Amino acid sequence: MKLQKYEGNPIVSPNEANEWESLVTTNPGAWYDEDTGEFILLYRVAGKDAEHRINIALATSKDGFNFERKSKQPLFPTYEGGWDCGAIEDPRIVKYGEYYFITYATVPYFPGRYWENTTGPRNSPDVSEDAPFILRHNQTRTGLAITKDFKTIYRPGSLTDSTVDDRDVILFPEKVNGKFVLLHRPMQWVGEQYGTEHPAMWISYCDDLLEHKVPTMLAKAEYEWEDKIGGSTPPLKTEHGWFVIYHAVGQDKIYRVGVMMLDLENPSRVTHRVPTPIMEPEHDYEMEGIYKGICFPCGNVVKDDRLYVYYGGADQYVGVATCSFSEMIDYVLKFPVN
Repeated sequence: MKLQKYEGNPIVSPNEANEWESLVTTNPGAWYDEDTGEFILLYRVAGKDAEHRINIALATSKDGFNFERKSKQPLFPTYEGGWDCGAIEDPRIVKYGEYYFITYATVPYFPGRYWENTTGPRNSPDVSEDAPFILRHNQTRTGLAITKDFKTIYRPGSLTDSTVDDRDVILFPEKVNGKFVLLHRPMQWVGEQYGTEHPAMWISYCDDLLEHKVPTMLAKAEYEWEDKIGGSTPPLKTEHGWFVIYHAVGQDKIYRVGVMMLDLENPSRVTHRVPTPIMEPEHDYEMEGIYKGICFPCGNVVKDDRLYVYYGGADQYVGVATCSFSEMIDYVLKFPVN
């Protein structure tokens, strides 16, 4: 079973009228507000500046396909001197009570035109060898943003260790057994001591989101289209388990989309996993862009048994793909993990 891509894709494209989103509009987080009947989209933006300043913008829709841009300026921009001053990107949205919790990837200084750099760390400045590791390598941390209204944004701090490149950190939409639960993808945790040859999906539990976390392995590459894998969208709770969409990068460097189910009471246990992708790049807006061959979801929404998956195409565009949620669940349940 495959997700069906909307024939009107891409639904958001770079906008020459706004310099700060003139090159990139991609990797969208999503939420459906039942009170207002609106689909909310937070998408990654960047202009054509040499520093490649990456921020987040807001758009809304009544039907899930036709979005109206709401941002005259980036929603919560980077600022000089902050721990997350280099980029704010790849948001994932969940809601606890009246508050939206947004996880986002960040680096300590502007990444520059990273897609042109094939020789080493992204745009690391001239720093001494005794400088902190994160400064020498400009590696990713994951931040937390909290808001009620997408106007006032509170950014309390980092969710991850500064010594580990930890991206694709995604909150579950509710506590499990009284604990917050997060997915991780620590880039350096590979090798015999970690039990995986490639970066994998990990999971952690905590009482306070800003406390130190010790993730454990959740899933690693299993199929020929997978090498590096990581979480994509916030898990969706079903009677059969936590429905989790993830991404995988194969030896061909193509980003494809997979799906698995986790145990409701013990999300550290994968109960089902589909062996083939449910979505992969095929169209120009996925194959031709800053990176060629990318489908990268960051948001999923269920409304009236319709699953909407919002994804980045080629690191430059936003697309949406849909299916019957109940039919997709039935499909996943055909592939139990022994």
